[in-house]
Amino acid sequence: MGYRLSKIYTRTGDTGETGLGDGSRVPKTHPRVTAMGDVDELNSHLGVALSQMPADEPLRSQLERIQNDLFDLGGALCLPGTDNFPASHVARLERWLDDLNENLPPLKNFILPGGQPVAAQMFLARAVCRRAERTVALLGADKDTPAVLQAYLNRLSDYLFVAARTLNHRQGNAEILWQPGGQG
Repeated sequence: MGYRLSKIYTRTGDTGETGLGDGSRVPKTHPRVTAMGDVDELNSHLGVALSQMPADEPLRSQLERIQNDLFDLGGALCLPGTDNFPASHVARLERWLDDLNENLPPLKNFILPGGQPVAAQMFLARAVCRRAERTVALLGADKDTPAVLQAYLNRLSDYLFVAARTLNHRQGNAEILWQPGGQG
């Protein structure tokens, strides 16, 4: 970890281009840069959720690990052609999902995002995660984007949904059921 940013601004992006990790320059509107930005935004939403969580919340350590995973995922997007994001990250999310789901009532209806503020923030993070997944999917035809990145984001959106349900359930908040067609 010897690299240190000594200067935050470089002026190299002032003309609408940015540098990738391999040294190439692309427009800031490039789909790869959009995907990196969506992953960064997702990570920031998780930071907001963590700021609202008590220190003893069991999900905290998982979310902190996920934030680090997202930094790694962004790094993989920044370095086209690298395959350094392990599939074991997806398997870990699946284990966590299974553990969380065991303690929740089965879903019998669609539910609306909401509940306590931290759970609502997790639902928002899930929506941003889905967007990040879509932008990474746009890169899917690009041979320089490993499929595991999209798989991780897909599983992560499921995890965030279940985590939001878990947070509401632990606090005794009833899930808000979707009422189709203005019923209720």
